[in-house]
Amino acid sequence: MDWREGAKKRAALEAVKHVREGFVIGLGSGTTVAYAVQEIGEKVRREGLRVLGVPTSHQVLRLAVSCGIPITTLDEHPQLDLTIDGADQVDGRLNLIKGMGGALMREKIVASASKQFVIVVDETKLVEELGMNHPVPVEVLPFALSVVMVKVRKLGGKPVLREGKDKVGPVVTDNGNFVLDVEFGVIDDPGDLDVRLKSVPGVLETGLFVEVADVVYVGGRSGVQRLLKR
Repeated sequence: MDWREGAKKRAALEAVKHVREGFVIGLGSGTTVAYAVQEIGEKVRREGLRVLGVPTSHQVLRLAVSCGIPITTLDEHPQLDLTIDGADQVDGRLNLIKGMGGALMREKIVASASKQFVIVVDETKLVEELGMNHPVPVEVLPFALSVVMVKVRKLGGKPVLREGKDKVGPVVTDNGNFVLDVEFGVIDDPGDLDVRLKSVPGVLETGLFVEVADVVYVGGRSGVQRLLKR
């Protein structure tokens, strides 16, 4: 295990300390969150911990089931005690860019339903300002793709349709939509950009998570840093 994988795992284990008996937990997607899901599964098996999980993607659904975590839905539990998720970038105000795994819309819905939203990352994800050398993922209705790309360019973005790997054609989300990766450069006001993007008909959600994270655990080479919402 290289240092980054070790850092991710240490951060995830700190996040799992927020889990309590009887919690309904939102389970984000990605490699860092996978360590948290595995640890929760271990607690279910070893300690008889009783929790329910709400997965944000088919990937994490399969992982949670394999780890023995009972699954539920937002229909059954529209308010969650806790969500543990990862991020692609984190700025000093704990604003996030998420969505490189393509689950941004479900992740934002689950985050909004949670009493506490906990993020786990390694230290390479920390940035002074969002957008530095990183696109903003935008989930788009396929019917509106060309129109959205024109309008996003007028907002100053450079949109690229995300292409699938080992498949022909674009990435299709679990919701049946496409993802644009939009370069804006350094983003001075993430909240304003989020609003402007979502005002474009056909844009369903953006990867800008503004003022929603409560705690961020940052794994480093020698330990874990805990960042709190101001």
